[in-house]
Amino acid sequence: MKILLASALFLLAPMAAHAACSPNDFAVQDFKIAASGGRLSLKGQLVNHCAEPAAAQIAIQAKDASGKVLVSKKGWPAGTANIAPGQSVDFDLGRLFRYQSDMQSFTAGVATVRTW
Repeated sequence: MKILLASALFLLAPMAAHAACSPNDFAVQDFKIAASGGRLSLKGQLVNHCAEPAAAQIAIQAKDASGKVLVSKKGWPAGTANIAPGQSVDFDLGRLFRYQSDMQSFTAGVATVRTW
């Protein structure tokens, strides 16, 4: 039984690969919002300040005038690729949102980090 359990751990360990980097090692820069024809553009750059290649998931929240979160979405700007140390990836996650007239502000931050 112990051998079976140990074997299962070795098989599943690569699936749970997490970076030694943290969300604080990444930065969202030049985040810009634009709306045109009912479509949103939520563009920016994700920058890796970690010493290792890693990927980060971005969380964007749309808020109303009182600061209440209307919609929250997450996305991986680099897909399933790691970003090299010091490098950045451009993103536009506007396609994840449907425009609502009461959306007044947007915030973007790094939700989680992992290596692929």
